[in-house]
Amino acid sequence: MSVRVPQRILVAPSGFKESLDATTVAEAIACGVRRELPGVIVDAVPIPDGGEGTAQILAEATGGVLEPATVTGPVGEPVESHWARLGDEMDGTAVIEMAAAAGLSLVPRDRRDPGATTTRGVGELIALALDRGIRRIIVGCGDSGTSDGGAGALAALGARILDADGNPVPDGGANLALVDRIDLSGLHPALAETHIVLACNMSNVLCGSRGVARVFGPQKGADEQQVEQLSRALDTWARVLRRDGVAPDLDVRRGPGTGASGGLGAGLAAGLGARLASRFEVLLDRRYTGVDLDGLIDVADLVITAEGSIDRQTPHGKVPAEIARRASHVGVPVLALAGSLGKGAPEVHDIGIGAMASIIPIPMELSEAVADGRRLLVEAASRTMRLVLLGAAVSGRKRGRKRAIHAA
Repeated sequence: MSVRVPQRILVAPSGFKESLDATTVAEAIACGVRRELPGVIVDAVPIPDGGEGTAQILAEATGGVLEPATVTGPVGEPVESHWARLGDEMDGTAVIEMAAAAGLSLVPRDRRDPGATTTRGVGELIALALDRGIRRIIVGCGDSGTSDGGAGALAALGARILDADGNPVPDGGANLALVDRIDLSGLHPALAETHIVLACNMSNVLCGSRGVARVFGPQKGADEQQVEQLSRALDTWARVLRRDGVAPDLDVRRGPGTGASGGLGAGLAAGLGARLASRFEVLLDRRYTGVDLDGLIDVADLVITAEGSIDRQTPHGKVPAEIARRASHVGVPVLALAGSLGKGAPEVHDIGIGAMASIIPIPMELSEAVADGRRLLVEAASRTMRLVLLGAAVSGRKRGRKRAIHAA
């Protein structure tokens, strides 16, 4: 009986939010795969999605360095952060990972209020890069703990955000309801000669029924009343940005990507003239990663991707959806692992993910799963490989029977 098992497997996951970075996830899955298939070729490629770990992945891929920095965190207190100076042919380019200054993981659970948190630290990181002579900046949008429309970042770069009496508006998304005008005349002078690209999920918009307050506010700690308050405040912010910003043709309210990272996309696009681009168009560019991802997919027998939660949002610009989209072009099957399977998870089958599995085998507390995430990933990868081997054995048995019947 001939059993056809995978000879080459591509592991291409994102990180697990507030738990494991993409590099650790990729290594853990690869370990589980090799446990059951010791002779298989495993290409482990952590996928940067703009969130946690993005700066480190791209710095390592290009021979660049992480520059440490202390900036204002999302709750207004100092946090230890970093930005990346890329190397090789991308020397002179910086990657600012907004999650490193304003990420949800930096917001204590008892202080999670997207109406109060700020992106000021993101602007401080950009200013540090500018002061070091950087004139090409990629801002990775993902894993944010903020919904201030990028107002804090603009303020840190010299913008004056004023109320009707000409007083500075305090940080926080809820205070955007007070904004009357924006004065951009004091922006950091180097911005005039700097090209800034926001690598973001283009499915996210600032306002409306699918705006960031309603879609992501509850995930960041907002109750129903706060969601509506924040939604109205962002409506005000959008109106002022459209009038006082530098991008009159931008649809601030519903333009693709304007809602990235709690509206950071809208703030930097309208306030600085930054370009909004698909995060995968930017972050998976071979110049930044040093990896021909499509080439690795093409030679793989199986692709394994992963993210912290697979649910109805996964098909809308998440890493597993992008990997499945690319793999479907060449007919390579895709398996997805996740920390949890939420509402709408089966919808991922429609985008090319053939099978999915949670890494949690028994009920357990979230804190326990997060603390033990690497082991759970290794064991889940091992279990799924045993299922793959079983499927290969069944397939081989069927082929053997057909040959025997034909010979008879």
